[in-house]
Amino acid sequence: MRNQLWMLVVVFIFLLIPKSYAQVLPHSTKDWQLADIPPTLMQVKQDEAIFAPIAGEMKAVAELYAEHGFYLYSPAGDYRPMQFGNDYAYVNVDAISTQKPRLAPVDDRLNDLNNPIYDYLLTTQNTPVYRSAKESNQPIAMLFSNLRYPVLDRMIKTEKGGQKIAWLIIRLGDRLGYIKLADVEMDKGIPILTYHHLLRNSENKKFQHTSTTTSVEAFQTQMNYLKQAGYQTLALEDIEGYLNKSVNLPAKSVVLTFDDGLKSVYRYAYPILKNNQQQATLFVISSRVKTIPQKWSPDGLQFMSKQEIKSSQDVFHIQSHTHFLHKLDYRNSPILFSRKEHTIFLDFQRSMRILQKFEPNQRYLAYPFGGFNQTAMIAAKQAGLGLAVTTIQGKVHLGDNPFALKRLYALKTDPIEKFAQMVGNSGDEIINQNIVVDR
Repeated sequence: MRNQLWMLVVVFIFLLIPKSYAQVLPHSTKDWQLADIPPTLMQVKQDEAIFAPIAGEMKAVAELYAEHGFYLYSPAGDYRPMQFGNDYAYVNVDAISTQKPRLAPVDDRLNDLNNPIYDYLLTTQNTPVYRSAKESNQPIAMLFSNLRYPVLDRMIKTEKGGQKIAWLIIRLGDRLGYIKLADVEMDKGIPILTYHHLLRNSENKKFQHTSTTTSVEAFQTQMNYLKQAGYQTLALEDIEGYLNKSVNLPAKSVVLTFDDGLKSVYRYAYPILKNNQQQATLFVISSRVKTIPQKWSPDGLQFMSKQEIKSSQDVFHIQSHTHFLHKLDYRNSPILFSRKEHTIFLDFQRSMRILQKFEPNQRYLAYPFGGFNQTAMIAAKQAGLGLAVTTIQGKVHLGDNPFALKRLYALKTDPIEKFAQMVGNSGDEIINQNIVVDR
């Protein structure tokens, strides 16, 4: 999937950057990791915008200031790559000076460049990056708004007047940069929203008291808010990259997931998401996929057919919600808890094999009814899955167990102000208690 996105880089470049920059970029940043050629300290002739892939979309991400040195890699076509966050950004070769940088990087006495990433900062505005932890120093660059950028360390420096300033240390162009903590927000995690069943208020007679049924009206309002507020809907592949520190993501990020593969999702959620140009993950119970489309009835639950799944793949990523394990035992508990590791493993593999007909790259799982244990997590990893989501509420944070990821329920009764706070990064974490699941 990631390679397919890179094949679209040329299109993104022509759409998103000035024509003078509209040259073909390399299809993969891995080229420079394989080259084994050290980067060269260079400077731009004048203040210059640089571009990088952010969750698969090529965007202007920062401005480099003239006379400051950055380490750039060997040219690839009309561009030179440079380290940017978890990946690379690109500088037009015509913008690079042949002269030695007047302002070289400050010595890295503590070897901070080799520090592991321990957190992310979020830019909510254009944010200056300083040469050292001194306000009096000139900025070396400007990070643009709506970025999630990795942090290596933080420190407190006392200015001459006695004022204490908190600084964040980042890596930019293979050199250290310093950002004032007051200029950014610290990352409080990425929300993964959970949906199951949708009905119009006027037709909902049987599912009024279940948290897993939302109204079409509320869903439309929530999705419109995300679009208007500038949130980018991510694929779970992006969450995997967020956790393993291999991709760059926007500050305003959200993941949409739908469990079960119900026909109501195709009937109502699909056209809303398509119209808003939003993507989502559909976790399908593979044993319940229908050969022929079922007749619609708001008083019952119908599942999507093969054709309905195929025709909605311009919005939905199809992933597994198990095959025969989406059941409850006589104690009203998920049967997964009573199954052996090998049995769970075989079910996961069977579901993945069936769903590969829709989406070959089967990497992600939603546990049935959110029920999981150590046995299920081991089986998921052995089956070749990369992430698994639960129904425990909360956001995804750097360092979380990839096989026990939290999600959030947005209810049909939630005011849009509450929804905004739930998906946002400021304030306390908002979750809905006492979720009633339709079983």
